[in-house]
Amino acid sequence: MRTALIDALTQLPDSLQSTVSEWLHASAFDATFTPAQVADMEAASGLSGTALRLALLPLAAAYAVTPISRFNVGAIVRGEDGTLYLGANIELTGVQLGQTVHAEQSAISHAWTKGATRLTDITINYSPCGHCRQFMNELNGAEDLVIQLPKSDAKSLHTYLPEAFGPADLGIEARLLADQTQGLTADDIDDPLLKQAVEAANISHAPYSGNYSGVAIETSDGRVFKGMYAENAAFNPSLPPLQVALIAANMADYSWDKIASVALAEVVNSTVSHLADTQASLDAINPDIPLLYAGLRA
Repeated sequence: MRTALIDALTQLPDSLQSTVSEWLHASAFDATFTPAQVADMEAASGLSGTALRLALLPLAAAYAVTPISRFNVGAIVRGEDGTLYLGANIELTGVQLGQTVHAEQSAISHAWTKGATRLTDITINYSPCGHCRQFMNELNGAEDLVIQLPKSDAKSLHTYLPEAFGPADLGIEARLLADQTQGLTADDIDDPLLKQAVEAANISHAPYSGNYSGVAIETSDGRVFKGMYAENAAFNPSLPPLQVALIAANMADYSWDKIASVALAEVVNSTVSHLADTQASLDAINPDIPLLYAGLRA
């Protein structure tokens, strides 16, 4: 368990520490709290709902990877079933700043990789920037999403993003996190890691460019983390598939030095490509990481 998590544990109310500590020290803990665990925390602490999620924010921020800013942001999203998913900002040195992952994107993508299709609210330790407000506007159920900050009343996303521009303005019905499949096949692919990248590409969200794409990261101990492309109506807040896979690995407490190989699968008859940026980001992490590639036809 990372040192930052141990430090964050001491910032929780005393009534929460013993309950949460047991889970944090379990090898299977992956920055997710089930509805049953939420109920246990509420019973142990006397905190419920928003108050509990605010109290847990130090744990989310402990997952931040911030070699550039040293400014840690944590976010917690809640799925429709009450599951809590933690997230934190991620920075990569040696590449342009557009490869940065914001905490809100991290928590949302974390929930997405765990199968969540709709979120009810997000709790953040700092006010969301415009980039993240636009990213959240792409979500399935964005019109009902509630944002909670430590020193503010809960407000809807569209209170923070009035007169929003989104998918509907471009005639797009598909929404990020909504259950969808792109019909891509891996029948002619033999490599098992590339096959998993195709699986990720199949549930990616790319209605604007058509570049349905996915990444699979294999670690030195054989664990595989998958990431899907999350495209945005405003284009720039789009989140590449490598970053989504890195989020999944980070939230399972895997550092970048555990990455053994990476596979990227993407539709080649589209208007954009992730190949160059994925390779550049991997070169910045470790130039010895092999990148497998499969070009797909939609």
